[in-house]
Order: sequence, then structure tokens, then C-alpha cells
Amino acid sequence: MLSMAHLAFETDSTRIVTLIVDGYATGVFQIDENTKSINADHNLSHHGQVPESLNQLESVDRRQMGLVRNILGKLSQTLEGSQRMLDRTMVLYGSNMGDSNTHDNTNLPILPAGGGFRHGQHLGFKRDDNRPLSNLFLSMLHRMVVSTDSFGSSSGALNGLENRV
Repeated sequence: MLSMAHLAFETDSTRIVTLIVDGYATGVFQIDENTKSINADHNLSHHGQVPESLNQLESVDRRQMGLVRNILGKLSQTLEGSQRMLDRTMVLYGSNMGDSNTHDNTNLPILPAGGGFRHGQHLGFKRDDNRPLSNLFLSMLHRMVVSTDSFGSSSGALNGLENRV
């Protein structure tokens, strides 16, 4: 699906692609050539601190991050005129759970890439002084030159992502 997304961008068939990893419909699956999961993806995320489940979940997460790395690499190597496609494309990868084992939806692991933002940093916020995720969405809208002061429950644009020089 990520290769198809890249092709859709490259052929200018679309400028928006949304993909979801469906952990609910996934049964036992092949993690690599030699390893099958002991459970479905969703059930692995509810690992209960069981070492074998945690190890498999880590393998699955690393594989998914490898796929993200690959698509970012493709976008970075593809030129649109004199610019890299990655610089002209916003990619947002993340989860709706900060800790899926306990269904905690705070401190979500979110990875923005491309889009002309300043990257190569980690923005972390204290649990009691957190920022709404919609602040990131507002920053993305601003980067797309959408003039709005708010988005959902935003409290302002997210500081630290200012355009690179």
C-alpha cells in the first residue's frame, strides 16, 4: 500500500493518502520468514507484560518502522522539479494509543516527516502539561497555508516545528 501511495504521488493521481494498519481484523500472521505471531496484532498490543508477547510486539513495531523508513526514503529520492517529494509531502505516522496495553491515549507516539518542517528532534511534553494533538494538526494546516486560528481542541500551533531555513 505504501508503494501504491508513492506511485499515486509520483503520477500526481492524488495529493492525499490515508492508510491504517488494521489490528482488529488481523489474525495470527507471519512476522518474518521464520516466525509466526503467537496472537493477532491487536491481542499482542495487550501484552500484559508477558515477555514473549512483548518481544513479538517489538519485532512487529520494528518491521512497521522499517516500512515507514522505506517510504520516507522513496519520497526523499523522488524529485518533483528541483525539490524532493518528501519536502512537498507531509507524512504523519502514529498511534491512537500511548500505551495500548492499558488503553491509555495520552502521550501518543506521533512521527511527522517531510512537509518542510524542522525535523531531527524529539518534542516531549509532561503528562500534566501536555499539548493537544490538534495543535500539530493546526501547524500542518498552517504549513498548507490554510488560514485558521484553531482546529478541534487546539490551543495554538505546536512550537518547535517552525519551517527550516
